Amino acid sequence: MTETDLDAGERMSLDELRSDQLKNLQTTVTSVYERVPFYRKAFDDLGVTPADITSLDDIAKLPFTTKQDLRDNYPFGLIAVPQEQVARIHASSGTTGLPTVVGYTMGDLDRWGSLIARSILGAGGKRGQMMHNAYGYGLFTGGLGVHGAERHGFTVVPISGGQTPRQVQLIQDFKPDIITATPTYLLTILDEFRKQGIDPTSTSLKTAICGAEPWTDEMRKEIENSFNINAVDIYGLSEVMGPGVACESAATKDGPTIWEDHFYPEIVDPFTGEVLPDGEEGELVFTSLTKEALPIIRYRTHDLATLLPGTARPNFRRISRITGRSDDLMIIRGVNVYPANVETVLFEFAPLSPHFQLVLTRPGRMDEMTVEVEAREGVGAVELDGLDKLVAARIKERLGVSCAIDIKMPGDLPRSVGKMKRIIDRREGVR
Repeated sequence: MTETDLDAGERMSLDELRSDQLKNLQTTVTSVYERVPFYRKAFDDLGVTPADITSLDDIAKLPFTTKQDLRDNYPFGLIAVPQEQVARIHASSGTTGLPTVVGYTMGDLDRWGSLIARSILGAGGKRGQMMHNAYGYGLFTGGLGVHGAERHGFTVVPISGGQTPRQVQLIQDFKPDIITATPTYLLTILDEFRKQGIDPTSTSLKTAICGAEPWTDEMRKEIENSFNINAVDIYGLSEVMGPGVACESAATKDGPTIWEDHFYPEIVDPFTGEVLPDGEEGELVFTSLTKEALPIIRYRTHDLATLLPGTARPNFRRISRITGRSDDLMIIRGVNVYPANVETVLFEFAPLSPHFQLVLTRPGRMDEMTVEVEAREGVGAVELDGLDKLVAARIKERLGVSCAIDIKMPGDLPRSVGKMKRIIDRREGVR
């Protein structure tokens, strides 16, 4: 990537960036106060008005927005513009309640496209390249979310998730340079290459842009070594914008750079809501600075991470690896455990594949966790003998939790076609 690939936002000095953020924050706060009854009431309840926002630190005076707030205002209660100005609607699946619905003006879509292009270029892509897009389509923001790349010199192949044998065929036939997918679905595609007897390192792919679920550096190495490509992490969530809120640089691979000229990040204590200093782990919170249709104030993501100093773009801070979601936290006999913690340990054992799930049961009064994990292809009985006990001991040593290990044969566990469900909760009366 060259200096000429940087856009105007990336070229701002730090002083210019902070001034731009404050101006846009004040505009956003005024917009939602005047146009969204939910926010006017929330501001009034706290005794805050737009005139009180005179510095970026004043953002802490503003109310949080939660997923439940979007559900309580279903479907369009948080939209800040007339319906005829809303060019596109996206929504969550609604599997755990009413869907969360978000809207975008044409201006929003243009900015989204620009940030996707910025993300791809930072990830190592070049204008003129082809991108195989295996994110799911529909109301989910993943698939359509990356289509703004079309207006910035990239060719997008909208294959979506699923039809995995066809994914392999099209990668072989079209020879794309870039692939976008959830990391677990990219592993499913990897399995299909091997099933068809095709060397995955022989493809045209050079870059994988993966996101939409937490993943570890160990899984990155698995993807990179298996395909002989660079793999970077892209971050986004539909309530804020979708993919492209932040993206990792191929030059540094040290956590997604937040596009701070459009989104203001905070880290808060997940239990008290207290703002934490950069460098401390807590819950990510975002305020949109340039969105028109659905500006969002201090949205609580439930993603647990740390804000780090900028590297690839020194004026923009980074997000550490997402260690988990606060709603994915499992408390097993008093010990906090996230799926990513277990994933990191499993990758220490070469005979084990990246395919695993965590099964929670309560046979008596105590919760128990069983780690179901597949062996890799070609691993024999000798290598598996006693391995379950070694893995259980390592998890106990690293995470402080006792668990059972059930090593499955290759192909025994469900495969991801999008976001992988890692936790299977079979405890009666617990959801």
